[in-house]
Amino acid sequence: MGGKACVRGLRVTVGMLVGRVGTEISVDKLLADYPYLECEGIVQALRCAAWRADEREVTLATA
Repeated sequence: MGGKACVRGLRVTVGMLVGRVGTEISVDKLLADYPYLECEGIVQALRCAAWRADEREVTLATA
């Protein structure tokens, strides 16, 4: 999948799931569309996306 984060090694990317959730697709609908997914996999994908989007402020040393 080109180095993209995937759910449990499946060919379902975190970005795809986040995009679908962003269009107000329910978890039940996702599970119906992707029967090989589990609810926990969707939750973990959303946690991964939140972690990746978390803004961090790093103080750099001055010369």
